[in-house]
Amino acid sequence: METSGLSLDTTDSDASATGNLGSSTVLSPSPRVTNSSSISLRRTTSSDSFPVIRFLQAPVTTVLEYSGVLRPRSNNDYHESESLIHDHRHRHDVSDADTATVSNGGDNGEVSIRIIGDSDPEGEHGGEAVAGEREMADSGDVDGENGGSGSHSDSSSQQRYDMQQISRWIEQILPFSLLLLIVFIRQHLQGFFVTIYVTAFMYKSNDILQKQTALKGERKLSVLAGYFVVFVLHVIGVYWWYQNDDLCYPLFMVPPRAIPPFWHAIFTIIVNDTMVRQAAMAAKLVLLMFYRNGKGHDFRRQGQMLTLVEYTLLLYRAFLPAPVWYRFFLNKEYGSLFSSLTTGLYLTFKLTSIVEKVGSLWTALKALSRKDVHYGSYATPEQVIEAGDLCAICQEKMQAPVLLRCKHIFCEDCVSEWFERERTCPLCRSVVKPADIRSFGDGSTTIFFQLF
Repeated sequence: METSGLSLDTTDSDASATGNLGSSTVLSPSPRVTNSSSISLRRTTSSDSFPVIRFLQAPVTTVLEYSGVLRPRSNNDYHESESLIHDHRHRHDVSDADTATVSNGGDNGEVSIRIIGDSDPEGEHGGEAVAGEREMADSGDVDGENGGSGSHSDSSSQQRYDMQQISRWIEQILPFSLLLLIVFIRQHLQGFFVTIYVTAFMYKSNDILQKQTALKGERKLSVLAGYFVVFVLHVIGVYWWYQNDDLCYPLFMVPPRAIPPFWHAIFTIIVNDTMVRQAAMAAKLVLLMFYRNGKGHDFRRQGQMLTLVEYTLLLYRAFLPAPVWYRFFLNKEYGSLFSSLTTGLYLTFKLTSIVEKVGSLWTALKALSRKDVHYGSYATPEQVIEAGDLCAICQEKMQAPVLLRCKHIFCEDCVSEWFERERTCPLCRSVVKPADIRSFGDGSTTIFFQLF
């Protein structure tokens, strides 16, 4: 009966003297594995915290490394000394040196295991031959895989290198860009403050107007009058402050007297656009005073009037930047042909947007002129009794009941408020209201600037 033993050949010379062991072997933990585990643990722990000092030195590169786009670098070779692209020959030398280290042993503490039969005197040599063949086959497979993925690795390294160079270029010009930005803000300091102020005031006014619209019958006339006075005084105060400039000219579709610089043209358009919206909010406050106790038919009429005011404002705002840009593009210093071409192109583009605004305004006028409810009709007393005379929205007795196209009945006040936000029936979710134009019955005003 043949018996086979387990032979352990360590890379240490003292361990090779013990030669063949029996069936019982003791494997000591490899110090190399322990060290690599501790290193990886240390790297994982250190990568969790954001490097603040390194971010102050190289912000773009640090962010890219922290997000995983670039390979993190150690503190010793963080600067220009490390390159992301390694030479192809150097990689092969390193791999050959690693192979020689594994075969020679050294102090790595690695072990090789061979199974030797007792009855075969040349088992050791046979095992070594088989091991050699397997190592050659394995090395051949590894070389094949490396050859297939070598081009991909080189391409990935090249992309990372290019990205790192771009980030370093950005880091170099970033301080100078910030310095130029500070100088630019200082040159236009008053314009920046005025733009931020009028914009913030307009946003707050829009929020106030929406809240007052939602109060319906609980609105107080004194509060509405107070807001109206504040809005009007704000508009008058801004134009009084710039009374010596050409700020008021575009309001009457008159181009400025002098050719405005680019940033001055942007400032004029933004201020005029904001002040016109502020004046429209004051006009909407007057409508809320008029429909202060409006219910049913009056509430629906209030929403239609607010929508009409908003679409009228949108049409006027579409014309508002035209005089400024007309004067800006019609600059004879660039040549008559070039200035005429750019001016004609701008007016052509502007005409297309104005046609759309005119169509929306016409639709809002037709909705206001309709006497009936365009998403249904008023219900008869018999239909109300058959439906139960209880509104499914407010859970109270119906006031001015409206029969929708889906045959459900609701209060006109309730369903009008519902269709300010939706187009479907509150119960069956069938599409009832036609998709014509957006409604501004909640008192809102568009917040985006009309720059061109």
